[in-house]
Amino acid sequence: MDYKRQLLNKVPKVTIFFWIIKIMATTVGETAADFLTVNLGWGLTNTTLVMSALLIIFLLFPFRARQYVPWMYWCVVLLISVEGTLITDNLVDNYGVELETTTIVFSIALLAIFLLWYLIERSLSIHSINTIRREVFYWLAILFTFALGTSAGDLIAEGIGFGYLISAFLFALLIAIVAAAHYGRMTNSVLIFWVAYILTRPFGASLGDFLSQPRDEGGLGLGTVVTSAFFLVTILGLVIYLTSTKKDAVLTDATRG
Repeated sequence: MDYKRQLLNKVPKVTIFFWIIKIMATTVGETAADFLTVNLGWGLTNTTLVMSALLIIFLLFPFRARQYVPWMYWCVVLLISVEGTLITDNLVDNYGVELETTTIVFSIALLAIFLLWYLIERSLSIHSINTIRREVFYWLAILFTFALGTSAGDLIAEGIGFGYLISAFLFALLIAIVAAAHYGRMTNSVLIFWVAYILTRPFGASLGDFLSQPRDEGGLGLGTVVTSAFFLVTILGLVIYLTSTKKDAVLTDATRG
Protein backbone atom coordinates (compact mmCIF):
# COMPACT_ATOMS: atom_id res chain seq x y z
CA MET A 1 0.00 0.00 0.00
CA ASP A 2 2.73 2.50 1.00
CA TYR A 3 4.80 1.56 -2.05
CA LYS A 4 1.91 2.28 -4.38
CA ARG A 5 1.31 5.62 -2.71
CA GLN A 6 4.90 6.52 -3.46
CA LEU A 7 4.25 5.95 -7.17
CA LEU A 8 1.25 8.26 -7.49
CA ASN A 9 1.73 11.96 -8.01
CA LYS A 10 -0.89 13.97 -6.12
CA VAL A 11 -0.97 17.01 -8.41
CA PRO A 12 -1.85 17.43 -12.12
CA LYS A 13 0.45 17.64 -15.08
CA VAL A 14 1.24 21.21 -16.07
CA THR A 15 -0.71 21.63 -19.29
CA ILE A 16 -2.53 24.55 -20.90
CA PHE A 17 -5.62 23.45 -18.94
CA PHE A 18 -3.66 23.80 -15.71
CA TRP A 19 -2.80 27.43 -16.40
CA ILE A 20 -6.27 28.34 -17.66
CA ILE A 21 -7.97 26.96 -14.56
CA LYS A 22 -5.32 28.42 -12.29
CA ILE A 23 -5.77 31.95 -13.65
CA MET A 24 -9.55 31.62 -13.47
CA ALA A 25 -9.31 30.31 -9.91
CA THR A 26 -7.15 33.32 -9.09
CA THR A 27 -9.79 35.65 -10.51
CA VAL A 28 -12.52 33.90 -8.53
CA GLY A 29 -10.41 34.20 -5.38
CA GLU A 30 -10.36 37.97 -5.77
CA THR A 31 -14.02 38.46 -6.76
CA ALA A 32 -15.46 35.85 -4.38
CA ALA A 33 -13.64 37.37 -1.41
CA ASP A 34 -15.09 40.78 -2.30
CA PHE A 35 -18.56 39.27 -2.79
CA LEU A 36 -18.57 37.55 0.61
CA THR A 37 -17.10 40.43 2.58
CA VAL A 38 -18.90 43.33 0.89
CA ASN A 39 -21.97 42.15 -1.04
CA LEU A 40 -23.12 39.63 1.57
CA GLY A 41 -21.90 41.83 4.39
CA TRP A 42 -19.97 39.12 6.21
CA GLY A 43 -16.99 41.36 6.81
CA LEU A 44 -13.35 40.32 6.65
CA THR A 45 -13.22 38.55 10.02
CA ASN A 46 -16.29 36.35 9.55
CA THR A 47 -15.40 35.58 5.93
CA THR A 48 -11.88 34.58 6.95
CA LEU A 49 -13.15 32.26 9.69
CA VAL A 50 -15.64 30.55 7.36
CA MET A 51 -13.21 30.17 4.46
CA SER A 52 -10.41 28.94 6.74
CA ALA A 53 -12.70 26.23 8.12
CA LEU A 54 -13.76 25.19 4.62
CA LEU A 55 -10.14 25.09 3.46
CA ILE A 56 -9.13 22.82 6.33
CA ILE A 57 -12.04 20.48 5.62
CA PHE A 58 -11.39 20.29 1.88
CA LEU A 59 -7.65 19.78 2.39
CA LEU A 60 -8.47 16.49 4.08
CA PHE A 61 -9.73 15.05 0.78
CA PRO A 62 -6.51 15.30 -1.28
CA PHE A 63 -4.39 14.33 1.71
CA ARG A 64 -6.44 11.15 2.16
CA ALA A 65 -6.60 10.37 -1.55
CA ARG A 66 -4.02 8.02 -3.08
CA GLN A 67 -3.66 9.97 -6.31
CA TYR A 68 -4.60 13.21 -8.04
CA VAL A 69 -8.37 13.76 -8.29
CA PRO A 70 -9.33 16.87 -10.33
CA TRP A 71 -12.31 18.09 -8.29
CA MET A 72 -10.46 17.68 -4.98
CA TYR A 73 -7.37 19.46 -6.20
CA TRP A 74 -9.13 22.41 -7.82
CA CYS A 75 -11.56 22.90 -4.93
CA VAL A 76 -8.56 23.37 -2.66
CA VAL A 77 -6.91 25.77 -5.13
CA LEU A 78 -10.11 27.85 -5.29
CA LEU A 79 -10.35 27.99 -1.50
CA ILE A 80 -6.67 28.85 -1.14
CA SER A 81 -7.14 31.60 -3.71
CA VAL A 82 -9.86 33.15 -1.57
CA GLU A 83 -7.83 32.58 1.60
CA GLY A 84 -4.74 34.24 0.13
CA THR A 85 -6.81 37.30 -0.75
CA LEU A 86 -8.30 37.42 2.75
CA ILE A 87 -4.92 37.14 4.47
CA THR A 88 -3.64 40.21 2.64
CA ASP A 89 -6.92 42.13 3.04
CA ASN A 90 -6.98 41.45 6.77
CA LEU A 91 -3.42 42.67 7.25
CA VAL A 92 -3.98 45.79 5.14
CA ASP A 93 -7.56 46.74 6.03
CA ASN A 94 -7.93 45.47 9.60
CA TYR A 95 -4.40 46.02 10.89
CA GLY A 96 -3.16 48.86 8.72
CA VAL A 97 -0.10 47.06 7.35
CA GLU A 98 1.26 48.70 4.20
CA LEU A 99 1.14 46.76 0.93
CA GLU A 100 4.89 47.26 0.55
CA THR A 101 5.38 45.51 3.90
CA THR A 102 3.06 42.59 3.16
CA THR A 103 4.71 42.08 -0.23
CA ILE A 104 8.16 41.93 1.35
CA VAL A 105 7.04 39.71 4.25
CA PHE A 106 5.24 37.22 2.00
CA SER A 107 8.24 37.13 -0.35
CA ILE A 108 10.54 36.25 2.55
CA ALA A 109 8.06 33.67 3.91
CA LEU A 110 7.75 32.01 0.50
CA LEU A 111 11.52 31.90 0.06
CA ALA A 112 11.82 30.35 3.54
CA ILE A 113 9.29 27.64 2.61
CA PHE A 114 11.15 26.87 -0.62
CA LEU A 115 14.49 26.76 1.22
CA LEU A 116 13.20 24.41 3.93
CA TRP A 117 11.47 22.25 1.29
CA TYR A 118 14.68 21.96 -0.73
CA LEU A 119 16.90 21.27 2.30
CA ILE A 120 14.64 18.42 3.41
CA GLU A 121 13.55 16.97 0.06
CA ARG A 122 16.45 18.11 -2.18
CA SER A 123 13.96 19.14 -4.85
CA LEU A 124 11.15 21.64 -5.47
CA SER A 125 9.74 19.66 -8.36
CA ILE A 126 5.97 19.26 -8.56
CA HIS A 127 6.40 16.00 -10.49
CA SER A 128 7.02 14.00 -7.33
CA ILE A 129 4.40 15.22 -4.85
CA ASN A 130 3.87 11.68 -3.60
CA THR A 131 4.31 11.85 0.17
CA ILE A 132 2.41 13.65 2.91
CA ARG A 133 5.42 15.82 3.75
CA ARG A 134 5.82 16.97 0.17
CA GLU A 135 2.10 17.70 0.00
CA VAL A 136 2.41 19.92 3.08
CA PHE A 137 5.26 21.88 1.53
CA TYR A 138 3.39 22.11 -1.78
CA TRP A 139 0.18 23.53 -0.31
CA LEU A 140 2.06 25.91 1.99
CA ALA A 141 3.95 27.25 -1.03
CA ILE A 142 0.69 27.59 -2.97
CA LEU A 143 -0.93 29.53 -0.11
CA PHE A 144 1.93 32.00 0.12
CA THR A 145 2.12 32.46 -3.66
CA PHE A 146 -1.53 33.56 -3.52
CA ALA A 147 -0.96 35.88 -0.55
CA LEU A 148 2.15 37.35 -2.19
CA GLY A 149 0.40 37.71 -5.54
CA THR A 150 -2.51 39.53 -3.93
CA SER A 151 -0.18 41.94 -2.15
CA ALA A 152 1.96 42.58 -5.22
CA GLY A 153 -1.07 42.98 -7.48
CA ASP A 154 -2.77 45.44 -5.12
CA LEU A 155 0.49 47.30 -4.67
CA ILE A 156 0.93 47.80 -8.41
CA ALA A 157 -2.73 48.50 -9.22
CA GLU A 158 -3.75 50.55 -6.19
CA GLY A 159 -0.66 51.47 -4.19
CA ILE A 160 1.41 52.72 -7.11
CA GLY A 161 -1.72 53.66 -9.04
CA PHE A 162 -1.29 51.84 -12.33
CA GLY A 163 -4.91 50.73 -12.30
CA TYR A 164 -6.35 47.29 -12.94
CA LEU A 165 -6.07 47.11 -16.73
CA ILE A 166 -2.48 48.34 -16.97
CA SER A 167 -1.51 46.06 -14.08
CA ALA A 168 -3.06 43.08 -15.87
CA PHE A 169 -1.11 43.93 -19.04
CA LEU A 170 2.09 44.36 -17.04
CA PHE A 171 1.80 40.95 -15.39
CA ALA A 172 0.72 39.38 -18.68
CA LEU A 173 3.92 40.72 -20.24
CA LEU A 174 6.01 39.25 -17.42
CA ILE A 175 4.26 35.90 -17.85
CA ALA A 176 4.99 36.03 -21.60
CA ILE A 177 8.68 36.62 -20.85
CA VAL A 178 8.71 33.64 -18.48
CA ALA A 179 6.95 31.48 -21.09
CA ALA A 180 9.52 32.50 -23.69
CA ALA A 181 12.30 31.52 -21.30
CA HIS A 182 10.62 28.17 -20.75
CA TYR A 183 10.18 27.35 -24.43
CA GLY A 184 13.66 28.63 -25.15
CA ARG A 185 15.01 26.36 -22.41
CA MET A 186 16.99 29.29 -21.02
CA THR A 187 16.63 28.40 -17.34
CA ASN A 188 15.57 25.79 -14.80
CA SER A 189 12.07 24.39 -15.42
CA VAL A 190 11.24 24.20 -11.70
CA LEU A 191 12.18 27.86 -11.23
CA ILE A 192 10.14 28.79 -14.31
CA PHE A 193 7.08 27.01 -12.94
CA TRP A 194 7.12 28.74 -9.57
CA VAL A 195 7.81 32.18 -11.04
CA ALA A 196 4.89 31.70 -13.43
CA TYR A 197 2.69 30.45 -10.61
CA ILE A 198 3.42 33.58 -8.57
CA LEU A 199 2.86 35.95 -11.52
CA THR A 200 -0.46 34.42 -12.57
CA ARG A 201 -1.91 35.37 -9.19
CA PRO A 202 -1.63 39.19 -9.56
CA PHE A 203 -2.54 38.85 -13.24
CA GLY A 204 -5.76 37.02 -12.40
CA ALA A 205 -6.52 39.33 -9.48
CA SER A 206 -6.03 42.46 -11.61
CA LEU A 207 -8.18 40.91 -14.34
CA GLY A 208 -10.88 40.08 -11.79
CA ASP A 209 -10.86 43.60 -10.37
CA PHE A 210 -10.95 45.10 -13.86
CA LEU A 211 -14.01 43.04 -14.78
CA SER A 212 -15.89 43.42 -11.50
CA GLN A 213 -15.11 46.88 -10.13
CA PRO A 214 -17.28 49.94 -10.98
CA ARG A 215 -16.39 52.03 -14.00
CA ASP A 216 -15.57 55.07 -11.89
CA GLU A 217 -12.91 52.97 -10.13
CA GLY A 218 -11.30 51.78 -13.36
CA GLY A 219 -13.28 48.57 -13.92
CA LEU A 220 -15.88 47.36 -16.38
CA GLY A 221 -18.59 47.24 -13.73
CA LEU A 222 -19.71 43.64 -14.30
CA GLY A 223 -19.88 43.06 -10.56
CA THR A 224 -18.48 40.30 -8.38
CA VAL A 225 -21.50 38.01 -8.85
CA VAL A 226 -21.40 37.91 -12.65
CA THR A 227 -17.61 37.68 -12.79
CA SER A 228 -17.39 34.93 -10.17
CA ALA A 229 -20.26 32.94 -11.68
CA PHE A 230 -18.80 33.06 -15.21
CA PHE A 231 -15.37 31.84 -14.14
CA LEU A 232 -16.78 29.21 -11.75
CA VAL A 233 -18.96 27.72 -14.49
CA THR A 234 -15.98 27.66 -16.87
CA ILE A 235 -13.78 26.01 -14.23
CA LEU A 236 -16.48 23.43 -13.55
CA GLY A 237 -16.72 22.58 -17.24
CA LEU A 238 -12.95 22.17 -17.56
CA VAL A 239 -12.70 20.03 -14.41
CA ILE A 240 -15.47 17.74 -15.70
CA TYR A 241 -13.62 17.48 -19.02
CA LEU A 242 -10.32 16.64 -17.32
CA THR A 243 -11.99 14.10 -15.06
CA SER A 244 -13.41 12.23 -18.04
CA THR A 245 -10.38 12.48 -20.33
CA LYS A 246 -7.59 12.31 -17.69
CA LYS A 247 -5.51 14.62 -19.90
CA ASP A 248 -3.80 16.12 -16.85
CA ALA A 249 -3.30 12.88 -14.91
CA VAL A 250 0.22 11.60 -14.32
CA LEU A 251 0.04 7.96 -15.38
CA THR A 252 2.27 5.44 -13.63
CA ASP A 253 2.42 1.67 -13.50
CA ALA A 254 0.15 1.79 -10.46
CA THR A 255 -2.51 3.91 -12.17
CA ARG A 256 -2.40 1.92 -15.38
CA GLY A 257 -2.74 -1.37 -13.57
